[in-house]
Amino acid sequence: MNDLKYIRNNFDLFKKNIIERNVKIDLSNILTLDEKKRKLIEKKDNLIQEKKKISKSKDQSQFSKSKKLTEDINKVETELLETDKNLMQILISLPNIAQDDVPVGANESFNKEILKFNEPPNFKFKPLSHFELGEKLDMMDFTLATKTTGARFVFLKSDLAALERAIINLMLSIHTNEFGYNEVSPPLMANESSMFGTGQLPKFEKDQFEVKLDDENSRKFLIPTAEVILTNMVKDSILNLNDLPLRLVAATPCFRKEAGSYGKDTKGMIRQHQFYKVELVSIVKPNECLKELERMTSCAEKILKVLNLPYRKILLSTGDMGFSAEKTFDLEVWIPSENKYREISSCSSCGQFQARRLKARFKDENKKINFVGTLNGSGLAVGRTLVAILENYQNESGEIIVPDVLIPFMNKKKIIKFS
Repeated sequence: MNDLKYIRNNFDLFKKNIIERNVKIDLSNILTLDEKKRKLIEKKDNLIQEKKKISKSKDQSQFSKSKKLTEDINKVETELLETDKNLMQILISLPNIAQDDVPVGANESFNKEILKFNEPPNFKFKPLSHFELGEKLDMMDFTLATKTTGARFVFLKSDLAALERAIINLMLSIHTNEFGYNEVSPPLMANESSMFGTGQLPKFEKDQFEVKLDDENSRKFLIPTAEVILTNMVKDSILNLNDLPLRLVAATPCFRKEAGSYGKDTKGMIRQHQFYKVELVSIVKPNECLKELERMTSCAEKILKVLNLPYRKILLSTGDMGFSAEKTFDLEVWIPSENKYREISSCSSCGQFQARRLKARFKDENKKINFVGTLNGSGLAVGRTLVAILENYQNESGEIIVPDVLIPFMNKKKIIKFS
């Protein structure tokens, strides 16, 4: 959530920044409601003070006036609650504003390429897609998944199931041992408050899988990313300065309806309802967010580098960033069968945007309480990493050369052959 005080003092600039986020929201009421709220708070405080004076005087003749003041306080309080509700409805619908160096543009065509690593492989044969390779190996089954569950699910079997597990273990090993992330095995469900805190609710409710429990008053959702549950570990808390930075990593299944992707990537593992992801989350001092974003992105890049996969780093435009982000780097891996790069990681700084929704704070050097900064990133999406390995490491016969760094995690298997 954006800082209301900043909006009040920099309204024209804030309005410009929101327009640059490619969001069409009427901001005309926000200052009016803010002013009305502050006046109602002042009025309520004055009425309470007046009532306290009468109570202290113990003057029986003032009893009727005291009763009238109570009624007035209740009326003001009711109006205040309604005004605050209306103001909050606007505030929670507004995305984070972008950092100054983020390219301004309506969509992904305005994104900026930062670097490329490795040249795409030059095959002397026509490379097969990952799903053609998986089905040829008889280790990837979409038909069976459709029969047992539905569309956008998959069975991985035998060596491909082992490869998926090996990828996860490699990522966790590097992030914990080399980069100091603390591994967490979290719940796979989040409550409504947690989903609101990281920005999935209310705006993206249609993308979420809600779980119906007996307690109808408590809404639960399957996590769309471990970011939700990891970031909420600091919800409603005040951290000490020496607790920061807090760096967390988790490998979890993720669940998304992909409501806005009808007809996209219907074949293969690129866009599934259920997929594994290794997620990185950092909780830092707010003035260290952008430095931490560079660090986090480099941690994700390290996985691609040790796997020797061709990739590029992209700075997203204002119109392509996520709702809670102030700056985002995407990593895109080369997919030979499509002859293009596809997203495999998205690393974002959210500044204090999520922290305000979460009430996640810390005591600074001067013992002043302030909101923390939060960041999240994929380190990496496991299914898409598997896709990239299959396609970039295939040979002419359709077998898969196991990358050297994964061999120790694959019981020293060097090639995935036909069974």
